[in-house]
Amino acid sequence: MAELPKVSERQARTPLPREEEEKKQPRFRTPRMRILLVVTALLAANYIFVALFAPGKVEPVKIPYSPTFLDQVRAGNVDRVSTTGATVDGRFKKEFKYGEAEPKKVFATEIPIFSNDEQLSALLEEKKVVIEAEPINQSRGFLASLILGFGPVILLIALFFFIFRRAAGGPMSALGAFGRSKARRVEGGDQKITFADVAGIDEAKAELSEIVDFLKNPERYQKLGGRIPRGVLLSGRPGTGKTLLARAVAGEAGAPFFSISASEFVEAIVGIGASRVRDLFKMAKEASPAIIFIDELDAIGRSRSASAGFGGGSDEREQTLNQILTEMDGFESNVAVIVLGATNRPEILDAALLRPGRFDRRVAVPSPDREGRAKILAVHTRSLPLADGVNLDRLAATTPGMVGADLANLANEAALMAARRRHEKVEMADFTDALEKIVLGAPRGTVLSPADRKRVAYHEAGHALVGMLTPGADPVRKVSIIPRGQALGVTFAAPDDDRSNYEESWLLAKIKVALGGRIAEEIVFGTITTGAESDIQQLTQIARGMVGRWGMSSAIGPIAVLPEDQNGPLLPGSHGGSESTQRIVDDEIRRIVEESYAEVHRLLTDHRDQLDSLTEALLRDETLDEDPAYAAAKVSRAPAETGQEPSLAALEGGPVEA
Repeated sequence: MAELPKVSERQARTPLPREEEEKKQPRFRTPRMRILLVVTALLAANYIFVALFAPGKVEPVKIPYSPTFLDQVRAGNVDRVSTTGATVDGRFKKEFKYGEAEPKKVFATEIPIFSNDEQLSALLEEKKVVIEAEPINQSRGFLASLILGFGPVILLIALFFFIFRRAAGGPMSALGAFGRSKARRVEGGDQKITFADVAGIDEAKAELSEIVDFLKNPERYQKLGGRIPRGVLLSGRPGTGKTLLARAVAGEAGAPFFSISASEFVEAIVGIGASRVRDLFKMAKEASPAIIFIDELDAIGRSRSASAGFGGGSDEREQTLNQILTEMDGFESNVAVIVLGATNRPEILDAALLRPGRFDRRVAVPSPDREGRAKILAVHTRSLPLADGVNLDRLAATTPGMVGADLANLANEAALMAARRRHEKVEMADFTDALEKIVLGAPRGTVLSPADRKRVAYHEAGHALVGMLTPGADPVRKVSIIPRGQALGVTFAAPDDDRSNYEESWLLAKIKVALGGRIAEEIVFGTITTGAESDIQQLTQIARGMVGRWGMSSAIGPIAVLPEDQNGPLLPGSHGGSESTQRIVDDEIRRIVEESYAEVHRLLTDHRDQLDSLTEALLRDETLDEDPAYAAAKVSRAPAETGQEPSLAALEGGPVEA
């Protein structure tokens, strides 16, 4: 006989989540089904009482007034009658059969308007017919009349009394459930995600390991008088793994995990959000030690001084925020409940949330570096059959700026692409094509004319060759003339190593690479087209930032003259300069671009044969990876000394349709 699994004492006394408890109950035990059963039972009881005490009228036989009714009166067969308007109900002394109807003693007829009432009254008196005021054909008494008259009203009152009593009596009521928390509860043993499933953000994991230790051994800290932070705020770009980190903390600690989005607190009715906050913290305290995770905290935690609500103090969002602040202040020292909050915009949160005693510990979840991206790819490809040629380190180098969610999507798209191509294993080409699809979109079925195709090839070859020959530029990873999205072609460049600072030479190299496509068209065809629109916008933005934001112009100096909004305490923003200063900025932007233009024009003119060679290879193969591209351009691949760009702007967009 197999041994039954052991249940810990805390698991035995920990109640099931309300939603799971209701799901496990039979359907007739849910609040909604209970109300329906009560209403059905009351209606059935009313029907039974009516059937017992008011069986109803006997169905009379319908007879005409003349000659049948008058003949029966004259024959002395009518015992008694009762009139209601023109309707006559009566009873025969002996059963009478009319037509095909069964013989009955009860009858009914209608008196015509033109009949003589005095003659009828005289005839009835002559035959000694009893004339009654009440209807003859009824068999209900006082109790039956009471049930029939007031039964529906009594049912309605009883139903409302039952509903309101349930609403005031407990959390399982129909109306009381409206103010209950909608948090999803996961028991400690059911949370399978741990720190082993989180990669690329080791600093954040190390910061949260102390939280895990406190939840496992709270007595160690309480004995020495220490107090663990009541709230931990996780901040970072979307997709960096904030929610995954929170779930991993719960998995490592083995504690109940209550997860809810901040927007789920807010309702149109003022006070519902605060009620849900109270219910959530009450459940967490009962399940202590536990973790409360509030995602997108800025939905209710936005600074109250930044924008006053329409309702002032009665604003639902503000009431909910006040209740969260109160609940976090109300934690006793022996209550092991930790609140984890996540937001993409920590700079807009209310100061009361961030003060010590509430969210007093802040953990920044940064975008992963190259090594971190390789680890994240290793985690997300554990279940994928990878071919021998798959190089995750090289793939990580070509995905600068991608976060965990982007890399998970990349691995999934590569697996789907390999399945569509009927590969036995996921190959490196599947990953590179999936990356192109994610960033640029799927290839279009646009068919270019031979002249346009040649122009696009020279445009992309110009981008690629300038990137290969310019010192400090990022290495070229792929060149393609296949239309994708709005672009008719693309040159993809990415660095070898990560870096945090970007030198002036690297920014100038970006401007030169952006100019390469337009200048190649001008040299070869002697004309220019609208295909360089995106390139011109990109290089203009870089040059403007060099002059007005980063102090890389001697004419302006180290002064920020472009208007920028505040982005945290370290970046307080800046106001725009005067009209004369803006004129100097425009002149400096023009100078930087014109100097770069002249250098690129001279570079492509001197290496025209290499430009033609790379263009011929593009026209033949349409897409060239890194090694074939450098070989076709007759350029040796030397290790780059510069680092990566902070985002996927390393993709050089090709010509776009006008």
